[in-house]
Amino acid sequence: QFKLIVENPEKPVASGLQITAFVDYYPESEENVQDRLLLLIEDDTVDIPVLGLIPCCYLEIESEINFGTVIANSKIISKEISIANCGSSSGTFKISYNGDVLLNIEPTSGVVEPKSTKKVKVDICTDLPRIIKEVIKVELESRGCSEVQIKAVVVEQVLKVLGVSCGSVLESINFGPVYFGSSKTEEISLYNESPECMDWVAVLEDNAIGGEMGTDLQRSTDAVLQDLNFENKTRDVDVSILILCIPNQGTLEPYEKSLVTLCFSPKKFKRDFGVNDSSLKQDYVLFLRFEAVGSQDGCLQALNDNATAITMNHPCHPELALMGSGLPVMLTFNPGPVIKFIDCFLGEQTQVLCTLKNESECLPVTFSFRKTAHFNISPEKGKIKKKSAKDVIFSFSPHQIGTFKVKQVVDIIGTGLEENNVQVLRAKSFHQISLNFIGVCKSKQKTILFKINPGITPMISNATGQFVADGTGQCTDTAPVAILKSTQTQIHTHQINRNCKEDALMAFPNDRAASIRPSERNKKYRTIFTKTERYNYIDPEFSYTDCERLSKEAHKKYYTDFLSSLRQRRLQKDAARQFCIYNNSVNIGLKPAEGLMSPKISITDFHKEKLQLKMLPLAETCLLTSRKLAAVGSKSSIKEICSGLSSIPSSAQEKEDCSLTLTSKQLHQILIGPSTMDFGEVCVHSTTARKLHIINNLLVHIWIQIEIEMDELQQTGPLSQVVPPLTKTHIPIVFETNTLGMFKRTFTYTINKHHLGHVLVVAKAVSVELELSARELILNPVPGYLAETEFRTTVTVCNPRNHPAEFTWKPVITDRTTSFSIQPSKGFVEAFRDLECEVVWHPGFNSPEAGEFNLCVRKGNTIKLKCFAKVTIHT
Repeated sequence: QFKLIVENPEKPVASGLQITAFVDYYPESEENVQDRLLLLIEDDTVDIPVLGLIPCCYLEIESEINFGTVIANSKIISKEISIANCGSSSGTFKISYNGDVLLNIEPTSGVVEPKSTKKVKVDICTDLPRIIKEVIKVELESRGCSEVQIKAVVVEQVLKVLGVSCGSVLESINFGPVYFGSSKTEEISLYNESPECMDWVAVLEDNAIGGEMGTDLQRSTDAVLQDLNFENKTRDVDVSILILCIPNQGTLEPYEKSLVTLCFSPKKFKRDFGVNDSSLKQDYVLFLRFEAVGSQDGCLQALNDNATAITMNHPCHPELALMGSGLPVMLTFNPGPVIKFIDCFLGEQTQVLCTLKNESECLPVTFSFRKTAHFNISPEKGKIKKKSAKDVIFSFSPHQIGTFKVKQVVDIIGTGLEENNVQVLRAKSFHQISLNFIGVCKSKQKTILFKINPGITPMISNATGQFVADGTGQCTDTAPVAILKSTQTQIHTHQINRNCKEDALMAFPNDRAASIRPSERNKKYRTIFTKTERYNYIDPEFSYTDCERLSKEAHKKYYTDFLSSLRQRRLQKDAARQFCIYNNSVNIGLKPAEGLMSPKISITDFHKEKLQLKMLPLAETCLLTSRKLAAVGSKSSIKEICSGLSSIPSSAQEKEDCSLTLTSKQLHQILIGPSTMDFGEVCVHSTTARKLHIINNLLVHIWIQIEIEMDELQQTGPLSQVVPPLTKTHIPIVFETNTLGMFKRTFTYTINKHHLGHVLVVAKAVSVELELSARELILNPVPGYLAETEFRTTVTVCNPRNHPAEFTWKPVITDRTTSFSIQPSKGFVEAFRDLECEVVWHPGFNSPEAGEFNLCVRKGNTIKLKCFAKVTIHT
């Protein structure tokens, strides 16, 4: 079958030359042929084997598929392996697997063309943390059976809270004592110990068991019981003002650490009136939980048609206990708080030594005196250790004459947050103490001589113009003549005027020119010294006569009465109108709350849900709290909308809201679930629906879009909905399959076309099945009836599945005819319903006392029922 084509050289072949020979192979049958060529080189012989092989395949497959380390988030992940054919003809393969871990292998068989490869996809479900080591068997043509190892490590998504310095896991942070109004910070590290990216958010548990809000843990039990009103008030306080977490949301890459700053700012809660709490310490114990966004598995569990919201604590959510104490500033002044300086003259200085004592047993205090005119303080600022004292000198150095009453403010310096930048701590005044300084500066007295002015009155003179001061020195307290309080003396008062009314107006000596003007007749003026009634000239050309005055008053009264009558008439009409409005069986003509005083409502009188809803976090720097989330969740759950929602944003507000990119904190307030939707056992060719609940706890619209590519879920709808703010709705997920076996697939959804999520659908497709209440029946005669009477009993046929089952009773044929019958002999049993069938034994001569029936379910199971008649023979 081989043919050699060559021309042998007649002469020796020179160096560098070659001779070419051709070998042709013409197979005559499908078998391998072997031959040889002999090459004679002078005295040597070279044997060259020649092989003729038939066309065949040569298949190769990878020996391992390693998914690596993945997160247990109920996703379906896939990998592909290649089957390569290096041969010259097509080859077949077949894959077999008997385990339960691998969900899908496609294709399980096929043909690989020569010089090509075939891809095989293997799916696994990451629903449980475990180590996967599975083996699939692959039968390759002409190669036999090969094994492929499937490996994967499925782990929980773990978020750890570590200390910055030690690097170990933290369970608590003790801020220690901090002054009210100041702040103290601690740093921690968040560590994403998982192979996938993680969005996280911080939630403050303000309703956790063991939390304390402003109580003194060192007080006795009796003291705490007497202060229960204070304990009840602190329950409604927004605790997010006490703890600040910066940042309180974010994204962590795989195995990445992020620095987080916790700030403790204690606030003093006011107690009941009359309780002296100036020196009371307030302790705080709060719990801060860090959660991974999207890991709220089980927040909504569709246990029945009326699903309820259930808050589940994920075991991998780290919880950090925060402890701290708030202390008031206890700085005392001796003397104080009113400090009175010795009187001094202008240019002199007086001093007072004051002792500042820090009564606190835990913290030092840093003080700073503000600058005040006429007073100096040395030192102006300083620091006093705990249970220590410091002397400060107050100096009074007046720059002008008079009495000075000054409020001296003492600033207590501590660390606090910037108003514009909450991430920066700076030294600032968080508390002020007021001192009252009183100082008197006197002038040095100087004798002022007065001389009589015998002639012309000077331009500047005293009240009488008789005496002129000779000198321009400093003034005394009271000028002897110029500011004589004549109205308060009776030295010059005439005896007839000593009993004049005190409300009489006093005329000044220099108002003589104005005394003749028309004045009001009901006012009297008297002189400043003698108290004699002054004469007022009344010009008849400008003043009213008595008749004119009476006419004017009557005219004014007429219009006043007229306007009053109009107002009274208008009020009567309005009262009649109001009576008609409220004239019913409920109000009986009375206006509701007319004349009633509004009650005084305290913060504790509000309903908790309303109060917590009012305290919703609006700023991104504000922490989420458990009570806020619960309050908004209850508000959203009440407002459930089942139909009528838009499939796409239509209004301007909806378009604006649905175009937003949500933060981790906002995504945490959107609940879509359950994340694993278990349909249980579902009959083939049947339709089953479950609710996918959507709760929008945000104040904006969100747009939910579902993407389904599986044939089993094609009847699901609607696949797009715009959910209004603070609203709950649901989308029915419809499952239908024609294939028996386990079903596990995931479908994805998007929020605002940006944020991706997924839901795992689990179902077990089974055939129709019926069950019997008993496999054996014993038929007894009915008491009081003859022995020849029929024996009767019943058996219950149960349908535990979701599809109607068609059944038929078929008797088992034996040598003897049966004497048993069942009614109905055929029929239907609805889904999750029961049906009673009556079994009757007909007695007769030579009737068998036993019989069997087969309950045959169409496209389902078959159950055997044995019947026995218990006959009693009377003698």
